Amino acid sequence: MPDAKTTLLILLGIVGVAFSAFWLRALVAGASRGERIAPGPYELVVGFLTDFFDTLGIGSFATTTTLYRARKTIDDRLLPGTLNVGHTLPTIVQAFIYTQVIEVEMRTLVLMIGAAVAGSLVGAPIVARWPRRNIQIGLGLALLVLCSVLVYRQLWTEPTTGAIGLTGTMLAAGVGGNFVLGALMTIGVGLYAPCLVMVSMLGMSPGTGFPIMMGSCAFLMPAASVPFIRRQSYSPRAALGLTLAGIPAVLIAAYIVKSLPLDTVKWLVAVIVVYTAVMLLRAASREPLASASNPSVPAQRT
Repeated sequence: MPDAKTTLLILLGIVGVAFSAFWLRALVAGASRGERIAPGPYELVVGFLTDFFDTLGIGSFATTTTLYRARKTIDDRLLPGTLNVGHTLPTIVQAFIYTQVIEVEMRTLVLMIGAAVAGSLVGAPIVARWPRRNIQIGLGLALLVLCSVLVYRQLWTEPTTGAIGLTGTMLAAGVGGNFVLGALMTIGVGLYAPCLVMVSMLGMSPGTGFPIMMGSCAFLMPAASVPFIRRQSYSPRAALGLTLAGIPAVLIAAYIVKSLPLDTVKWLVAVIVVYTAVMLLRAASREPLASASNPSVPAQRT
């Protein structure tokens, strides 16, 4: 009989194959309708850069949102779906790598992964139906919260117990926190930075946050992506660019680069996140109210 970790990895592999087959069918159907599927150079560059730094612990959702909005690559309404769909397979690769190399108590890992998946199942069907203005407001506000988490993580100096698992009240807090973070993922807010902060605050070794956050995302993102794909609430071209360039970026970052002095980069990301959040909220303030109540009403693109 395989041990718990091996079973988890087998399940992760099954989820990855099932998601790939489901998405491939959707892409083929879209291509048959004349949709442009092949990503351009910019989409590929964004995929490589964001998943490279994602593997090193910075997170990919905020940086991808900023790079997309800098070039108006996709409509803001499509941001949550594109982020979840496009980063799913690179995240599954990350989870395979870090679950094997970093030790974490399996009960804690499984329960926190399950909580994140449950949160995403609650949030994804709701967000997939949101109009653009709601997306801009929700994502903008959530990014401001994420920035405070990034800054707190930079300034965090409190010692941890070095534990690789949680019990009792601390475990309940971790499970509840990951449920909320899983729901926020569907808005387009990355789970990585908040999860790392939460793990440290609960007294665990910060390194254990990597398999927890990557495993959580690897299982929840395929489930969260299905409603976006079914409702066509994402950009196939941009999402495919994230996937095709993101997977080799993950392998390079994990096996070749392994680590970088990222303190300055993290402060830069915090500044970029604030800028992007403000731009999203400004765009929402200019969005016609008609489009907020009816997603089918065309509105000026920002």
